Amino acid sequence: LGVSVRGRVAVAIRGGGYRGGVVRRAAERSAAAVLIAGHADGGVERGTVILGGPGDPLTPGWAATAGAERLDFDHEDVKRRFPAIPSMPVSGKTASAIIRTLGGPALPADWQTGVGLPVDVGGVGPGPTLVNFTYQEDRKMGMIQDIFAIIKGYEEPDRYVILGNHRDAWTYGAVDPNSGTSALLDIARRLGIMLQSGWTPRRTIILCSWDAEEFGMIGSTEWVEENLEDLQSKAVAYLNVDCAVQGIGLFAGSTPQLDNLLVDVTRQVKDPDVEGKTVHDTWNKMTGGINIERLARTDSDFAPFLHHAGIPCMDLYYGKEFPGYHTALDSYHWMEKHGDPLFLRHVAIVEIWGLLALRLADDPVLPFDYQTYASQLQEHANAFSSMMENSKWVHLLNRSIEDLSDAGLEFLKEAKKLQDQNISDGYSLMRRRLLNDRLLLAERSFLQADGLQGRGWFKHLMYSPPEDYESKLSFFPGVADAISRSSNRSAKEQQAAVRHEVRKISRAIQRAADVLRGEFSNRNESLYSSLSVAP
Repeated sequence: LGVSVRGRVAVAIRGGGYRGGVVRRAAERSAAAVLIAGHADGGVERGTVILGGPGDPLTPGWAATAGAERLDFDHEDVKRRFPAIPSMPVSGKTASAIIRTLGGPALPADWQTGVGLPVDVGGVGPGPTLVNFTYQEDRKMGMIQDIFAIIKGYEEPDRYVILGNHRDAWTYGAVDPNSGTSALLDIARRLGIMLQSGWTPRRTIILCSWDAEEFGMIGSTEWVEENLEDLQSKAVAYLNVDCAVQGIGLFAGSTPQLDNLLVDVTRQVKDPDVEGKTVHDTWNKMTGGINIERLARTDSDFAPFLHHAGIPCMDLYYGKEFPGYHTALDSYHWMEKHGDPLFLRHVAIVEIWGLLALRLADDPVLPFDYQTYASQLQEHANAFSSMMENSKWVHLLNRSIEDLSDAGLEFLKEAKKLQDQNISDGYSLMRRRLLNDRLLLAERSFLQADGLQGRGWFKHLMYSPPEDYESKLSFFPGVADAISRSSNRSAKEQQAAVRHEVRKISRAIQRAADVLRGEFSNRNESLYSSLSVAP
C-alpha cells in the first residue's frame, strides 16, 4: 500500500505464514518491533520465532549433550537464528484497539475480519498512535529430558518403528500437546496388555515423549542428531501426533509411500462422530476425497526425522485448527465442552496411530508403496511445469519419476512372489530382510548430503520447507529457494539457478529408483568427466 514501516511498531495479523518469517520480513523492512495478533475470538497466541530450522541454536547440526561444543551467543551462525528485532504476541482485541485509532490508507476488508473490526474502521498507519513497547531478554540455559519406552522386536530388533509426541506446553496445553500425550500413554497401556498376553512385535517399537518442542523441536532434533547414523540405517518410520484433537474431522500428513497404509487403517476404525461409519467414510466425504498433506513444514517433531534424516513420516490430528491455539484458552474445560466432549476422537486417534504402528512393526514385508510416491512427484512436476510454462528441462524430471514408478511396480511384483512362498528357512528370511532394506533406504535417497544451498541442515530435496514462507511451492524446496533468491536477477541467471536444482532433484529420484531395484545403475549410458592430465 506504499506505507513505510521504517522505525515503526508493525502490527501483523495472524495468517498462514510462520510467525518467525513474519518478524524477519518486518526487520528487512526496518520496522522497530512487531506485535503479532491472534485470532479475533482467541487469546494471546505465544510461539517461537526462531529462524533457520529446529534444534538448539548453539549446536547447529550436532547434539546438545552435556559435554558438547557450543557456539558463543555472539557467533554469526547463532545470531542468524534470531530475528534482528523484538516481537510480542497480543490478542485480537488488543490489536483491534490499536488499529481502530490509526490513520493512513483504509484497512483492507480481509484484515478487518482477522481482528474482528467492523467494516470501514481503522487504517494501516503510520500513527498517530504511540505504542510503549518494552522488551527484556531472559537469556539462560535449560536442562531438558526426553523419555523413551522400548519394546524389542523378536525377529528384527535392529529395525525401529518410532512413535512420538511432545509434552511441553505454552499454557495449560489440553490440546497442544496433552491430547497427544494422553493418546501416547493409552497406546503404551494397550501394548502392555498385548505383551502380557504373549505378543511380541517383529520389529522394535519405540515410544518417545519429547521435551522443548515449543522452543523449536529441540528435544526431538537433538536426539536425531545424536543418533543420526543409527536411525538412518535402522529406522522404518516415525509416526507423530502433536495436537491429537482440536476439533472435528481427521487430518493427516505423510510421505507418500505411507498413503495407502493410512487409508487401509482408517477403514478399520469406527468414526467417533457418525454412527455406523468408519473414519475412512467420513474423511472421504468431508474433504471430497482423501486428502493427505505433504510435510514441508517445520512445526512439529517429524521435522528432524524427515527433513534431516530422510525417514518416512506421518502426522495425525483431529480438527484443522482452533482459536485457542497456544493461548490460555487451551484448557481441559474447552476440550470437555467443545473439542471432544465424549473423548471418542481421542480413542479414534489412538486406534489409528496404534494400528499403523502394528502394521509397520509386524508386516513381513513393509507396507510401503513407491508407485504412490512416484504419482505424487508427477503431480508436483506437472504443477511446476505449468508454473514455469512447460520449460524443456522439466522433461528430465519426468524421466526420473517414470523410472521410479517402474521400479516401484517391479518391487511390488517381487514382493508378491516372495510373500506367496513359504518362508521358513534362513535364506528366504534373508531375502525378505534385503527386500525390506531397499524399502527402508529409498527415502534416504532424496537427501542431499550437503543440504540445501545456504541451509545445510535441511537435506530433503522433495519436502523440506522453503526459505521464503510465502513461496507458492510446497515441494522441491531447492527450486523454491532458487526462484525467490534470483527474483532480482536476469531471466537467464534465474533459469540457470532453477535448472541446477531440477537436476539435483532428478538425480535424487533416480537414486531412489536404483535403491528400490537393489542394484547399481545399469543404464546403457556413457559417463563423461573432466580430467586434468599432467605431461
